[in-house]
Amino acid sequence: MKRIAHSLLLCGLLAGPVAQAALNVGAPAPDFSTQASLGGKVYTFSLSEALKKGPVVLYFFPAAFTQGCTIEAHNFAEATDEYKSLGATVIGVSTDNIDTLNKFSVSECRGKFAVAADGDGKIMKAYDAVHDKRPEYAQRISYVISPQGKILYEYTDMSPDAHVANTMRALREWKAKQ
Repeated sequence: MKRIAHSLLLCGLLAGPVAQAALNVGAPAPDFSTQASLGGKVYTFSLSEALKKGPVVLYFFPAAFTQGCTIEAHNFAEATDEYKSLGATVIGVSTDNIDTLNKFSVSECRGKFAVAADGDGKIMKAYDAVHDKRPEYAQRISYVISPQGKILYEYTDMSPDAHVANTMRALREWKAKQ
């Protein structure tokens, strides 16, 4: 029963409302570098390097292979080509270790976008993405970051359903102004 409750919590079904403590639109996005996996290949992801290529969609998720996180990864994977057409890079971040994320990047991200390890939680703390009830996990939050390193958009919801649609809309609106 404890395991079921834990899984439901991570899926967002028992989490209840999550505090809205995200970074504000217009705020500088904290730079970071960390181990990431894309299609089962480990490399060092650098936000500042990714921003040189265009905007970045940075999303935090509680734990690989849980129901909500798997749904969200599938949604981002299906939308990767459209993100690329808008010049954007997608990166998911969790406190999972790189070995777990290596597997997740192949199976659930379908080799389409990278997922990064934040084992010490420093990245999620810098982005105010710590889950308020379970601080060892990230809350489900998505950011769109401009190539100038500013937060263009933020969306927080433990449901994985609208993160792709909302970040995609924010990117399209930003692109239309360019």
